[in-house]
Amino acid sequence: MNEQLLLVEDDDAIADALRLHLEQAGYRLHRESNGALAMAAIDRQRWDMVLLDLMLPGADGWDVCRHLRARHADVPVIMLSARTTEAHRVLGLELGADDYLAKPFSMLELVARVRALLRRMEQLRLAPVAEARLSFGPFQLDTERRELLRGADVIPLTLREFDLLHFMLRHPGRAFSRSELLQRVWGAGFDGYEHTVNSHINRLRTKIELDPREPARIVTVWGVGYRFDGGVGR
Repeated sequence: MNEQLLLVEDDDAIADALRLHLEQAGYRLHRESNGALAMAAIDRQRWDMVLLDLMLPGADGWDVCRHLRARHADVPVIMLSARTTEAHRVLGLELGADDYLAKPFSMLELVARVRALLRRMEQLRLAPVAEARLSFGPFQLDTERRELLRGADVIPLTLREFDLLHFMLRHPGRAFSRSELLQRVWGAGFDGYEHTVNSHINRLRTKIELDPREPARIVTVWGVGYRFDGGVGR
């Protein structure tokens, strides 16, 4: 195990505890204590995962997450925050976090979530590809390179955005509930809640819909969840 994790945390006690548990689990950890230094670290290299506190000096966690997503859309992010309201959790997911842990949290749970996300990345890397490209409208989803293309332009997708779009493309016309999508895309072990799906659907719509306010591809099925219709020609 040689994954390199970037920890962005200004609390020395929490950072030391995280370092102890993550290095014991076999991960290499680099820590930055403020947002500006974290963005510089993101510019220097690609990390296997970012563990990101929200309340930071220099630049807050929201700014760091935006900076990361602009450069490495598919790097997994776990947000760590004392802010426990639904609004803050939803905002974190809207910005592209793959998971969100409220402080105080169990160090063992944090390590388990890190393992689960990195294992998911490895499974995706090794999985056989049934169909290299899936097309809809002017878009192509390249499953080997894990890229969404519109012509020659690459549209950045996070890990979960890609998985969600890929799953829905493989099941066109079928309505899925939010709980089904959590199970099928995030996995049975994911300790999330259904608004996670809403947040990722909203982000996908901004990237593939002509008008995200009136979606023609990923449509809402009232009382059920969502369905992929494709919206060919739009």
